[in-house]
Amino acid sequence: MSDDTDPKLRPAYEERLKELLLEHRDLDQAIHRLQETPLHDQLALRRLKKRKLLLKDQISSIERELDPDELA
Repeated sequence: MSDDTDPKLRPAYEERLKELLLEHRDLDQAIHRLQETPLHDQLALRRLKKRKLLLKDQISSIERELDPDELA
């Protein structure tokens, strides 16, 4: 965890990370199911993919907060 982050917040970060990972996985499954349909809704597919990318950014941010890279 970074030096400027309160250690008391770690459980909240970890819980949020679990929620985001679960939603990311669910979106991945929804995207896969939608792509399997012959006449899938392109707009809905784009929205799901955009949401999935946003979640990935949030996940990465929290992971960096919980375990930042050490300076060389």
